[in-house]
Amino acid sequence: MADKSPKKAPKEAKVVEKSLLEQLVDKRADLLEAKKSLAAGELVNPRIIASYRKDIARLLTNINAQKEAK
Repeated sequence: MADKSPKKAPKEAKVVEKSLLEQLVDKRADLLEAKKSLAAGELVNPRIIASYRKDIARLLTNINAQKEAK
């Protein structure tokens, strides 16, 4: 029998990849702002920097996994 599992069309994969890239840009901007705030002594919770770095790593992992799947 034919495999009827739904597969993402190339167009959908590009849309998902683009949204991941947009999220990556946003997280990097947030990280930069948090670092500036830390240097100025305005950052209330410095643990947020580690959180941003981990989010960026997760996004990069997903982006690279999608590129490998192509």
